[in-house]
Amino acid sequence: MPGLTFLASSSRVAPGQLTWPAWETLRGADRVLTGSGEHPQLPYVRDAGVAVEVVEPDAAALVREASSGTVVWLAGLDGDEDLMRAVGSVLVGMDEPPQVEVVQGAYDLPGARFLDLVAVMDTLRRECPWDREQTHESLAPYLLEEAYEVIDLIESGDLKALREELGDVLMQVVFHAQVSPHFDVDDVAEGITDKLVRRNPHVFGDVTVADADEVDANWNAIKLAERGEDASIFHGVPMAQPSLSLAAQLQRRAAKADVPEELFADDGVGADLFSLVRRLREEGRDPEAELRAAARRFHDRVERHQGR
Repeated sequence: MPGLTFLASSSRVAPGQLTWPAWETLRGADRVLTGSGEHPQLPYVRDAGVAVEVVEPDAAALVREASSGTVVWLAGLDGDEDLMRAVGSVLVGMDEPPQVEVVQGAYDLPGARFLDLVAVMDTLRRECPWDREQTHESLAPYLLEEAYEVIDLIESGDLKALREELGDVLMQVVFHAQVSPHFDVDDVAEGITDKLVRRNPHVFGDVTVADADEVDANWNAIKLAERGEDASIFHGVPMAQPSLSLAAQLQRRAAKADVPEELFADDGVGADLFSLVRRLREEGRDPEAELRAAARRFHDRVERHQGR
């Protein structure tokens, strides 16, 4: 049946990896046309035995061809939307217009948009004077700020805005990977992927677990083995984190290592706070979250008092 098919593909999928309906459409066409000899799909389609002609995009000519035969337009990676609109304008004035459809030749895999972010950040790093000047040290405050904004949105329940703020955090991760002379974003992704597989043998191996507590115990055991017997029990604890969170994390590590009770003893106001953190932790409460919630309630009371 005569008609025109726009065959779309994706820059996020390797060239040549087209769907079966796309290949059937290509092989069943009378003519396959495209507007650029640099189209990334071109060599693969031709290697498959499909003849492709490179022509100047012409909506009227495409419609004429499609009125008497099956024509496939191998669309550019931008979708050739201007050409599609022009074809639509031509069809409006016809008494018996040919059939026009769009076939998606490749679908993005989950996470494919991450490649767009990497590409945009690479361009900014090359072409933007501000981006070129950034270092790990100059970017550090932004990463901390964005992380706090994410926590603020989670606690406030504004989950619609959470998407944007998570994107800001992700941008910071990609930015730091670009700045480093020792690794890139693929190394970062590879590292965390390997770690997740290694520390979840109940999913990616043959280990059996009964519940989430056992998963956590396995994770910590594997982590301890990776650090080695001579590593400090506080290895990996960021001392620059907020003091309540720091105290809670140090105490958790110490408790798992069966640190003697007398080492918890201390004097002064700071020691009183440290003891309070311990009591809250033993009750299953997050000291940092408790104080932040109290601060938020105080903020709201003062705002209401001032009529805001």
